[in-house]
Amino acid sequence: MQVIRQLPEKPIKPCVLALGNFDGVHLGHRRLLESGLQIARKMGIGLSVLLYEPHPLKVLFPEKMIGLLTTSEERLKLLELIGVDTVYLLPFNHDTANIPPETFVSDILVRLGTRYAMVGFNYSFGAKGKGSPEDLQRLGPKYGFGVSVLQAQTMGGEVISSSSIRQALLQGDMRQAQKMLGRYPFLCGRVIHGEQRGRDLGYPTANLEVCEDLLVPKPGSYAVWAEFDGQKVMGMLNIGKKPTFHTEYETTVEVHLLNFYGNLYDKMLSMYLVERLRDERKFSSINELLNQLQKDKEHTQRVLEDEGELDLRENALYKS
Repeated sequence: MQVIRQLPEKPIKPCVLALGNFDGVHLGHRRLLESGLQIARKMGIGLSVLLYEPHPLKVLFPEKMIGLLTTSEERLKLLELIGVDTVYLLPFNHDTANIPPETFVSDILVRLGTRYAMVGFNYSFGAKGKGSPEDLQRLGPKYGFGVSVLQAQTMGGEVISSSSIRQALLQGDMRQAQKMLGRYPFLCGRVIHGEQRGRDLGYPTANLEVCEDLLVPKPGSYAVWAEFDGQKVMGMLNIGKKPTFHTEYETTVEVHLLNFYGNLYDKMLSMYLVERLRDERKFSSINELLNQLQKDKEHTQRVLEDEGELDLRENALYKS
């Protein structure tokens, strides 16, 4: 897949163009992209995606925490696995945000060689998001391309959306998030130095500096698959403030890897969250904590063994 980071002066090649943020590349996104692929094949051209970086919300509302479901790198990997030919990953700034809707069509979509555009039912474009799917359907023929609008995709009566998935993660409902994503939720970070208390307790942990702007799920303990350097390792992840040892502490993300011994400092860990095990709690003694950690370890092993070994490539796209 080709990634182009600047708007070309003239079309490089004709394309079917999918528009949206595609955060999480969930099942609703997959339906839209697969529909785009079908149209592209019929037309004998490729499928392209237009994305902006940084995320527009980060520029428009810098004070707000975005809570993304995927990093830019992970999102590109998912798009490539689906079959996207080209991603236009263009810079977003206040000038971009102020482009009128029709100018967006004439000066950007046309320059990308758009022969057909694919959007979701809630897509907006142009200054202050004033452009609607209906506006795009009106403007498309004027500028020489067709338009399809994918209606809301639902699951159990609920619309599949990045917002719904974020809500499920913040509630600790991994299974609901998995259903909408079609794969395990993803969290990644660089291993940094921590208090090293876990090592003293016999449960050494890798403390993670979570990638900027990623959503951190509800505090608690989780059964996860961890991936680094091409290795897959079972792990029990903890998100929380360490109430057994501190009255006030910042939220930390740390993972104990089962049956792994080695130095992970400065390595990037990718984690696939399979199941939330329990809430975080304050223990009355170290022995009580150790007993719970042993139960968590056994629970983690049961959960991950029942799920079956993670195929990183398949799960990176969609869990069967």
